[in-house]
Amino acid sequence: MGLALDIIIAFIVLIVAIILLSGIKVVNEWERLPVLILGRFAGLKGPGIVYVPPIIGRVPMRISTRLQAIAFRTEQSLTKDNIPVIVDAVMYYQPVDLEKVVLKVEDYNVATRLAAETTLREVIGQTMLDEILTEREKVAALARNIIDSKTETWGVKVTAVEIRNVEIPPDLVQAMSRQAQAERERRARVTLAQAEYEAAQKMVEAANLYVNNDRAFMLRWMNMIYELGMEGKNMLVFIPANLPIAGPPAGGPMSPVGLMGVRDLVVSEEKKQGGGPQAGQQQK
Repeated sequence: MGLALDIIIAFIVLIVAIILLSGIKVVNEWERLPVLILGRFAGLKGPGIVYVPPIIGRVPMRISTRLQAIAFRTEQSLTKDNIPVIVDAVMYYQPVDLEKVVLKVEDYNVATRLAAETTLREVIGQTMLDEILTEREKVAALARNIIDSKTETWGVKVTAVEIRNVEIPPDLVQAMSRQAQAERERRARVTLAQAEYEAAQKMVEAANLYVNNDRAFMLRWMNMIYELGMEGKNMLVFIPANLPIAGPPAGGPMSPVGLMGVRDLVVSEEKKQGGGPQAGQQQK
């Protein structure tokens, strides 16, 4: 009988020890444990090793104090200009008032996500499609402010909302693509016209310079002929008869009018034929 009693006592002691040791909790650095004693909130414990009285004490959840991110997607919503869109977004939030997180809301993660979805739909309904596509940061900032005002009630701070993607109907995408293409063509034509206008201005300025400076016009003409000659070995260049002056000044030993004495060559050839310039003209 004594041995059996000892075994029963040892078993009871073991059960009691297990129950008492079950109250020992290890809490990470970024976690906090809300403790309820007989159903009443007794405070937050952690980090490190904490003890929660078994049977009478209970830990309803573990609260992470780190910044958390959730991705959410709104259902099809109408913009202010009645365009159906679906928006993908990301929200960053962090519990700051842990007592409110425990006592004011059943599940702060679910509540924060639902508040973000409904708020973003409200913001979309008040915004034009062009603003959603081109001013995403502005729309996201407006949504963040509204969501933060809601989640402040249960102790959650929303730090940022970012819009990742905006889905619009395919037919509208094609229409926007055609509009963008037409806009690019318009800009290209305007740019080409501006270039033509500037080129014409420069050509007029260059022509005015050549009018007032015969030597500049002569050098430009010679340079053009030189460039034509450098194009290829078998190129045939036809030189017109009305060439600009390209020789020594009048009154010198040779005063050709044309390139490299063309007039002198013509005159000498007419003399050989026996008529001179006037005779040559009469023969013609």
